[in-house]
Amino acid sequence: SSGINAEYGDIVHPAAKTLVDIARSQDAEVGDGTTSVTLLAGEFMKQAKPYIEDGINPQVIIRSYRKATAYALKKIQELQVTVKKDDPVEQRDLLKKCAATSMCSKLIAFNKEYFSEMVVDAVMCLDSYLPLNMIGIKKVTGGSLTDTQLVKGVAFKKTFSYAGFEMQPKSYTKPRVLCLNIELELKAERDNAECRIDNVKDYQDIVDAEWNILYEKLEKMVQSGAKIILSKLPIGDVATQYFADRDVFCAGRVAQEDLNRTVKACGGTILATVNNIRDFDMGECDMFEEIQIGNERYNKFTGCPKAKTCTLILRGGAEQFIDETERSLHDAIMIVRRAMKNDSVVAGGGAIEMELSKELKSYAKTIHGKEQLLITAYAKALEVIPRQLCDNAGFDATVILNKLRQKHAQGEKWMGMDITSEDIADNFAACVWEPSIVKRNALTAACEACCTILSIDETVKNPNSNYKPPKPMPGM
Repeated sequence: SSGINAEYGDIVHPAAKTLVDIARSQDAEVGDGTTSVTLLAGEFMKQAKPYIEDGINPQVIIRSYRKATAYALKKIQELQVTVKKDDPVEQRDLLKKCAATSMCSKLIAFNKEYFSEMVVDAVMCLDSYLPLNMIGIKKVTGGSLTDTQLVKGVAFKKTFSYAGFEMQPKSYTKPRVLCLNIELELKAERDNAECRIDNVKDYQDIVDAEWNILYEKLEKMVQSGAKIILSKLPIGDVATQYFADRDVFCAGRVAQEDLNRTVKACGGTILATVNNIRDFDMGECDMFEEIQIGNERYNKFTGCPKAKTCTLILRGGAEQFIDETERSLHDAIMIVRRAMKNDSVVAGGGAIEMELSKELKSYAKTIHGKEQLLITAYAKALEVIPRQLCDNAGFDATVILNKLRQKHAQGEKWMGMDITSEDIADNFAACVWEPSIVKRNALTAACEACCTILSIDETVKNPNSNYKPPKPMPGM
């Protein structure tokens, strides 16, 4: 899985480390296809192995592989189909198909219709730059997968709250929202602070001054007309009760990313002082409510005027399963973003790899010398993707690959494997589409990794310095 691949950080073996690095770069650049890129790199090296054993210089292999990659990229450029962006319905349809293709190989494949709709909605909420951090993903265990919901606005878990919280209203219509970075608590003095007093009145004055400072702040906030007050720092029990008496909702210790997203959605700014609060420092939304999701309570802002953000609340039985769902949705979201930015697609399901393999084989015949053998080996290596797809689905890879080779030789360029009928099908017509940038990036990265590993002729290993030879057995 892409997530597992990219999260294994502490791999020491240099070749394996290179593979993890390309998986990471694929994840960062495109967001999906991490497994494909690792498979391709491994297969490229496997195909090169017999030639190295026969004494062919690695540099010749590297040169041939680079030549083959350049040719394959040129072919993808010729084969890709550009989708019109003018028609919003057609574009939405394309994005849903790309999201569904990305989910086919994941655990949530049986719900891909439901989720592809949701992923496209989520990406459509964003502005033209499509920033990923504006899609919040929250996880709540319990319920079924289809209880997952998309909030077009911001939702975050109810924060730790003090007494008096129960008396605050739990829903508002068209409230003003004030976001702060201020602690609303009576703070103990710093440890090394010293204050000498010689009578009780002075002591009382100091205590009163502390309270007055806090009450002044609270008074200014209530006067500003804000009905919802969020702060990154704690809001103490005195403040909570003060707000509750005045029908104001407050939440302290809100995570920074949630606060940032609230500001982005509702408008306003995060203030560090309550003096001189102006109208444009506050945000607003159509509806604020606190709702129960599973056994958690969530604060939810909807109908935000500047809503260029949304929140996915994932549900599911086990925590590991929700984590896997999150990874799968992340891949699908990245794919939809890519498809919105780059509107060229190719057919997935092994179709594009088989077509490139056929093209490279005929291209190799036009070249003399050792390069001919190596480009043919590269072409053969591309078949690892459809083969792996067959193995994953439990089909006979040999039969399916032979059928695909025959169809591609007859010029049917979009034939790929069809998991549902255990046969082959025209994947472009079946709408198994992928953004062509996924394939371009995967081929380039896999070729680079393979060339890097081939150009290393030996690996020097440091034997374990703490190694102690085993003691002889007693009596010997």
